[in-house]
Order: sequence, then structure tokens, then C-alpha cells
Amino acid sequence: MNHAIAHRGPDGEGVWEDTNGTALLGHRRLSIIDLSEAGSQPMHYLDRYVTVHNGEIYNYIELRAELEKNNYHFTSRTDTEVIAAAFDFWGEDCLHHFDGMFAFAVWDRQEKSLFAARDRFGEKPFYYYFQDDRLYFASEMKALFAAGVPRKPNLKLLFNFITIGYTDNPEKPEETFFEEIFKLPAASFLYYQTQNPVCEIIKYWDIDTDKQNKKITDADAIEKFTALFRQSVQRRLRSDVAIGTSLSGGLDSSSVLAMAMEEGAAIAAFTAVFSGYDKDESAYASAMSGHYKLPHFTTEPDAAGLVRDWSKLCHHQEEPFGSASIYAQYKVYEKAAAEGTKVLLDGQGADETLAGYTKYYKWYWQELFRMRKLTRSGELKAARELGLKETFNYKNMIAAYFPDFATIVMERQYLIRALKQEDLSRDFIRFQSREAYYTAPSHFNLNGVLYFNTVTHGLEELLRYADRNAMAFGREVRLPFLSHELVEFIFSLPPNFKIRKGWSKWILRESMKEKLPENICWRKDKLGFEPPQKSWMENKQIQEMIMQSRKTLVDQGVLKPSVMEKPVAAQDAHEADNFDWRYLTAAVLFK
Repeated sequence: MNHAIAHRGPDGEGVWEDTNGTALLGHRRLSIIDLSEAGSQPMHYLDRYVTVHNGEIYNYIELRAELEKNNYHFTSRTDTEVIAAAFDFWGEDCLHHFDGMFAFAVWDRQEKSLFAARDRFGEKPFYYYFQDDRLYFASEMKALFAAGVPRKPNLKLLFNFITIGYTDNPEKPEETFFEEIFKLPAASFLYYQTQNPVCEIIKYWDIDTDKQNKKITDADAIEKFTALFRQSVQRRLRSDVAIGTSLSGGLDSSSVLAMAMEEGAAIAAFTAVFSGYDKDESAYASAMSGHYKLPHFTTEPDAAGLVRDWSKLCHHQEEPFGSASIYAQYKVYEKAAAEGTKVLLDGQGADETLAGYTKYYKWYWQELFRMRKLTRSGELKAARELGLKETFNYKNMIAAYFPDFATIVMERQYLIRALKQEDLSRDFIRFQSREAYYTAPSHFNLNGVLYFNTVTHGLEELLRYADRNAMAFGREVRLPFLSHELVEFIFSLPPNFKIRKGWSKWILRESMKEKLPENICWRKDKLGFEPPQKSWMENKQIQEMIMQSRKTLVDQGVLKPSVMEKPVAAQDAHEADNFDWRYLTAAVLFK
């Protein structure tokens, strides 16, 4: 199991077994904090606890000082030792004290019990398999397969991936693409005791979307947002190794860079370049790196590289992925590894919490329309003046007043589209379509859909891609926008702090307008991290790979044989019906 995930921890390994053979823990070390042998894992504490940990507790310095006041002593400078002490002092409530990304397990030798937990947003992975009173867990499923856990594809999730692009089940967050292998949901902990061998899973954190401060002034909101963002960046700069940043040139990554530079960080920037592509953002990235005179390293992914790296990319991702953007990110982390940069800051999480995607405008407009404020707000006119192509029509009006009805209609539309997918075999549709995973937000307002994408469905998928890509090269990615204190504050703000006068992420722009070049802070275009996937899919070798994947799915009874007669449909990364890309990645489940 350790060998299977050696890429996640290239700096060392350790194994510990309880004297009576009850527990066996293994760990691969990625040395970031306290590079000495004192930081090795599995880590022992108080001659009682044995801990394995993947991730970072960013506020470990403050927690260690608090614990020392309560007579706890430490032999290392690591955050892992703080986890064990915090668990001894606070019990399961220790999780409420942690600001971090983490998946850890603490074995209590005295109680013969295991306490394991995952961070609030699911930045770090935790997979488990429980059968015959035996619990296996690991950071990646390949470690479970190495232990002999059966590799059996989950065809229901595969059906939903192919038809609507879902890589998870919003109603069952523990589900994966493999039967009987589960993930510990984000913001949850697992408790297992040998005397009563069941896995108890409890959610420890959530966001209250109804709790809003409607009296807060613009000045106070901007001041607090800036302070929380600064604190988050400060903590995520704590490292005993070189730090860099993923720099796309967009608002989010540029804001992270600007704040890090204000804190005096010595960092390098890493950017994916797509020469000649209309969605290439490298000019903005170059402007930012030039502004701060940073070392700036670029990588230019292409179709030939995708062919060459395909097997390795799929090996590390383990499960199907929705677009070629994942490969572009993979190459950025590869470049960071080549340049010796071990930790990278990244801007992920801002779009989901601050309404960065254009799809969010309609949700806000519906909310204003329902409150009879849409016209006098001037939001539609402002959006048009900024060049936004989103429209507001009678369907949005109906959805605004009858959200339950709109939800039913949306679910039925998705199911009808899924059932009409002409490439799928009849047997596959008949047996796997009984459980459609499409889910709508429970609250039909802006905060409701932001909550849905941040906590329920959307963000964790992107975090999975980033974790696997970074750890493929023994790199660590840190996300300042996902400080839970910052996110809780953002959700406490009324929606006009996210979208105002046609501008998305209004409070972020206002907070950063004195720190960023104007053409970056007030960019009107919103580009996802998107490579030229369509042109890549027109590459002869990639088309041959797609045809081979189609054949695999035909042999597995997923697709009709007639699909082999159809030409490949090359499409951009974020097209809704990007079936051939899905076939390409879905086939890896059967290898």
C-alpha cells in the first residue's frame, strides 16, 4: 500500500504495527514543515496515540502555543504532533480549531479505537473499504487495490458521468466510481472501535446560508474580507521549503500573488501557455509576474504531450475526469517539480464562493425578480454594458416564483436527455438509469447555489483533480480562498457583495483594486482554465485513443456497437455534451 502511493510522499516512509496486530499504519512522507527525522510518521504521542496525516494544519503555531499553556509538550515543530495533542485535549472538537487541509487518522492504543477526519472542503482525500470487521483506508484507491480490495466499476455513477458529466453523487457524497470503496465526505470524521466494529461517520461542519448580516457597510465588509484573506495567505506561506504560485493571469490567482507579495514572500510563478489559442491568458500572467519581477516559468501542453502522458495522467487521477483542463494543470505541477518548487498557492475556490461563473447571474437576477427589485437594481442593464451574454426570460421568471416546480422540470429534463443518449446500449440504460444523480440547489437564490457548488457538488471535483495532479509530482497545493473563516464570512454577506453593477466577485475586486493592475482587477472576460481541447481531439492519435475507448465500452456493454461507425465529435472543454471525451476517460475504469 505504501509503495502504491510513493509519489505522494517521496521523502520517506514508515510503518507501525500494534503489538497485538490490531492496527497497522503506513505513511509516505512529503516533508514541508520540520524536515528533520522528528517529523517522521507514523508519529507517536504520549505513548498512547499513533498518527498518520496528509496535509497541513496552517494555524498549528497558534494551536501549539495554546496547548503548551495547558501543559502539553512537543518534541518536533510539526503540525502532525499538534493534531495528536489537540485530539487528546479537545477530543473530536479539535476539528473546530483547525484551519487547514487534511486527512488524518489517530489510533488510540489505550481505547483500541481509530479517529479519522477530513477537512471542511475535501481538499485532501480519504478512501476506505470496510468488510468483515476489517477497515482499510488510504489517500488513493490504488493503495486499496494493492491490499487486495476488489476493483469493480460503479456502473450507476458511470451512467451519470457519461450522460450529465457528474463525477460524484450529490445525495451520497461517499460514493466513488468503484463498488464498495467509499470516500469519507468532506467536513466529516470517522470513528471505529474494535470492540464494536462499525464505522460511525459524523459531519462536523456546515455553512448556515440563512445567517446574513444585512446591516454591514461596504467599508466594513471590505475591511474584514481583506483582513481574513490576508490572514489566510499568511498562514499558507508557512513552509520550510520553496513556495511558488499557479498563475493564470485571472483575478483569483493574481489576487493570491499580490497578497503574498505584500507579505514579503519569495515565490516563483508557474503558468500554462496555449500559443495562438483565443483563450490563452499568458499575457496577463506575464504582466503580473513582470509587475513583481518574479521568476516566471511556463509550460505549453499540447496534443502530442497528452498522448505521451495519457497513461500516467489516468493512473494518478484514478477516476474519470471531465475535460483536458486537468492535463494542463498536471503539466503546471510537473514544471514546478522540475524547478524544485515544492509548495504552490492556487486561486481555486473563489469562483464557487464569490459567484465567479457567468451561470450565477441568473440565480441572482431571479432572486431580485422575486423581490421585485430586478428592474430598479439596474443589474440587467449593467451586465449588458459589460458585454455579458446571459439573458433573463420567462423561464427565469417562472423559476423565480415557483422554484419547486422548476426543480422538478430541471430534473426531468436531465433524465430525459440521459435516456435519449443514443450511444448507450439499451441494457445499460435499463439497469443503470433507475437512480438519476442530477440534483438542484435546495435554495433558489444566489447564496443557495453558491452553497451547493461549494459544499455539495462542484468544488470537491476540482479539488480532487488538483490534489492528484500535484501529488503525482510530490507537490503540495494550498488554497487561500478556502480558509473556512473567510468562506463563512463570505456566506454571511448579502448577495450584492458578490455581484454588483454587473461585476462578479465584487468584494474581491474592491479589496484588491489598489493592489492589482486595473486591467486585471476589472477584467470583463471570465475564462475558465481551458486548453484548446477541441483542436487536441482532432489529433489523429487522440482520435484513435477515443475509438479504442469506445470499443472498450462496447465490449463492457455500455455503448452500442454502432458507435464505432460514428466520427469523433471534437468539442471544447466545457461543452455540455462532450461525450467522446467522457468515453475516453470512462474507459480507464475497465483497465
